[in-house]
Amino acid sequence: MNDRIARAALTRLFEPGDRVGRALVGRLGAYAALRLATGAQPVHAIPEATVEELSEALRRWAPRVPEVDPEKDLAIIERLGGGFLIPGDERWPEGLDDLPDAPYGLWYRGSIDNGIPAPSKCVALTGSRDSTSYGASVTGDMAYSLAQRGICVISGLAYGIDAHAHRAALAGSQGEGPATLAVLAGGLDRDYPSGNADLAGAIRGNGLTLSELPPGSAPTRHRFLQRNRIIAALAGVTCVVEARWRSGALNTAHHAETIARHVAAVPGSVHSANSAGCHRLLKEGAAVLVSDAAELAELLAG
Repeated sequence: MNDRIARAALTRLFEPGDRVGRALVGRLGAYAALRLATGAQPVHAIPEATVEELSEALRRWAPRVPEVDPEKDLAIIERLGGGFLIPGDERWPEGLDDLPDAPYGLWYRGSIDNGIPAPSKCVALTGSRDSTSYGASVTGDMAYSLAQRGICVISGLAYGIDAHAHRAALAGSQGEGPATLAVLAGGLDRDYPSGNADLAGAIRGNGLTLSELPPGSAPTRHRFLQRNRIIAALAGVTCVVEARWRSGALNTAHHAETIARHVAAVPGSVHSANSAGCHRLLKEGAAVLVSDAAELAELLAG
């Protein structure tokens, strides 16, 4: 079994954020970690995890072991017009290497020939699913103008701000490189939410849908939060257009800040609950105030 197949198997076996699994891969490599995690070799302590922690992890992973079939997953993604990238591949996005918990690999569907632009060529636009007309308008203006400048727009395919960002970027596409990329919280055999399936197909016309999870994986709240770190790592700037006081978009901003990416926020009405999270970022000094694509491009170049 080569490293690619072992890493594909690990995306099925380990949840994103599984500390013990990550420690095993870091210490032993993907193949040896997979053998230990599936019971093919005896458990032994490593500096990052005790035998007790490993034993508990083995009990946690055991129900998934029968489902591990990387060759099948790789065949499915190939039939869907995609593939699986691992660190060291020519197309592997360099921004992911800045994460302390980088994915074991990245599943993709779409136009890989256009590649995944470097963070210096990407801006993430994110925000409320229940966006207001103000948020939709600002997002549309920003995403369209960024695409016109040849800057790729990263988002998560959700309703609201994400969808407005993807659509406007496609409308502003100059045809050179991907206008927009979508990072999903589940397997790429299912576009989630289903109401944005046509949008996902349009994105794959010259860009990609991406996930660290293999085909058949259902999106969960935990996986959405873990997905956000990938959005943040792919972009040089993460901009929160609208967000409530407690919002997943703020989680994306936090991940961006953690890996020293630029964070920006758009101000809104003091009467709008959908802008409370943006104002929180600005008040705490975690984000730079921006109002248009030119300011985002300036941040990206800085």
